[in-house]
Amino acid sequence: MHMADALLAPAVAGVMYGATAVTAGVSIHKIRKENDSHKIPMMAVCAALVFAGQMINYTIPGTGSSGHLCGGFLLSSILGPFAGFISMMIILAIQGIFFADGGLMALGANCWNMAFYGCFVGYFAFWRPLMKNPGRVKIILVSVLGCVITLQLGAFSVVLETSLSGITDIPFGTFVALMQPIHLAIGLIEGLITAAVLVFIYEARPEVLSLSSMNSGKEGKLNLRTTILVLAATALVTAGGFSLLASSHPDGLEWSLFGNAEEGYAENLSLDEENFGFSSSAADRAGLIQEHTSFLPDYNLPDSESAAGTSLAGVVGIVIVAGFAVALSMLMKVFKKKETVSA
Repeated sequence: MHMADALLAPAVAGVMYGATAVTAGVSIHKIRKENDSHKIPMMAVCAALVFAGQMINYTIPGTGSSGHLCGGFLLSSILGPFAGFISMMIILAIQGIFFADGGLMALGANCWNMAFYGCFVGYFAFWRPLMKNPGRVKIILVSVLGCVITLQLGAFSVVLETSLSGITDIPFGTFVALMQPIHLAIGLIEGLITAAVLVFIYEARPEVLSLSSMNSGKEGKLNLRTTILVLAATALVTAGGFSLLASSHPDGLEWSLFGNAEEGYAENLSLDEENFGFSSSAADRAGLIQEHTSFLPDYNLPDSESAAGTSLAGVVGIVIVAGFAVALSMLMKVFKKKETVSA
C-alpha cells in the first residue's frame, strides 16, 4: 500500500505531511515522558521485524494479487501507539529513501495510511479496551479484528487522497470497489501473522506487551534478552532468506490500478504503469532525489534481479532500521536528561 508520487497532487501530499508531522511531534513528546528501559531494544528489534515482514508479499489465492505485513497494529501492541508510530515512520522513510519503495512526496500520506490507523485506531479502539484479561485466543481474535479494520481504513484513505488529488482516470467508486475487498483478504492474513508474534511474546515475556495488565498472574518462559534475540533472529532470517520466496504478484494497490492481465487475471483499472496519475514538478524533484538516495532500489542491487541482491537488501535494511530506531531513542533520552538537569 505504498503510494507513488503520481497518485497525489502536491497540495494533498502537503496536507498529509502536515498531519503526519503533528502526530509525530505529539508521539515524540509522549515517548520522552516514558521511563521504560525495555523500549530502546524493543523499538529496534520490532522495527527490524516489521521491515523484514514487509519484504514478503504473500499471494491472495485466485486474484492475481498479493499483500504484505503493514505492521502498525503489531508495533503498537508491543511498544504502545506513540513509539509504534515513530517506528513505522522510520521504516517507511528508510524504504522510500534507500529502497525506492513508495514516493518521497507521498511519504506523509504513506505514514498516515500505514501507521496512523494501525497504531492509534488499532491500539485505542481494539487493543487497549479488549485486552483487559489477556489470553492466547483473545490475542488472536483481537489481532485479526484490529488488522482487518485498520487496513480497511488505510485502504480507504488511499482512495480518498487520490480522489481529492483530482485524478480523473481513477474513478472513486470503482477504486473503492477494488481496494476494500482485496485489503480485507490481506488484513485477515496480516492479523494471523500479527497474532503469531504477539502470542509468542505473551508466552515468552508478557510484560513486554504494551498493557500493564499483561504482567499480572503470568510468568514468561524466556528472559528478556532471549526474547529479543529470538525476534532479532526471526527478522534476520526473514529479510535475508524468506524474502526470496515473496510472491511476484502485484500488491493490493498496484493490482487495483494496473490489474494482472499478463498472468490471466483481471485488468481492473488497467492504467499504464509508465504514464498514470498526477504529473507535477514537486513529484519530479522528489523522484530525482530518490534516484540518488536509493542505493538498493526495489530491494536489490541496481539493474539486478539476483537472489543475493535481495538477501543483501533485506539484511542491510533491518540493520539501518534498527540503527535509526536506537539512535532516535538515545537522542530523546539525552535531551530528556538535559531538560531534567536544567530544571
